[in-house]
Amino acid sequence: MDRTTPSERPGRSGRPEMTLQLTIDCADPQRLVPFWLEALRYVPDPPPAGHATWRAYWEAVGVPEEELDGDAGELPESIVDPEGTGPRVWFQRVPEPKTVKNRVHLDLKVGGGRDVPLALRRERVDGEVARLTAIGATVLYTMDRPNGMEYYAVVLQDPEGNEFCLV
Repeated sequence: MDRTTPSERPGRSGRPEMTLQLTIDCADPQRLVPFWLEALRYVPDPPPAGHATWRAYWEAVGVPEEELDGDAGELPESIVDPEGTGPRVWFQRVPEPKTVKNRVHLDLKVGGGRDVPLALRRERVDGEVARLTAIGATVLYTMDRPNGMEYYAVVLQDPEGNEFCLV
């Protein structure tokens, strides 16, 4: 097993470390944060040390007041994986509404993968569908063995209409 960091590996010197942050445009971060906290089993991203809120941090680093809408930054607008393996998710307030289907969406892989029997994958996915609809998701449609494939997924929307799949 290679225990070197990516920058220590041959051919990688000088290449900056990269991490992934997922940004979701939305009308109301405070509507989506509680849903996605529960959906992903994440926790709120705490403000930087020395700051009680993200707003206090943004003000301290010089973000102009006119860029801080109303309650922006008073409550968490980003969430993180408590185990540190998944990406940080930031819910960015935007003025325009969602008008068409997402060009990028999340697949939450809860079924266990292709090596798990289809009946068990279906049971796991349906269990997550029940959990997520109870907290505000809406089912759009189900894909059950499309074209005879050993595949099962449910397409849902979050409280602002962003599509995602349970696979």
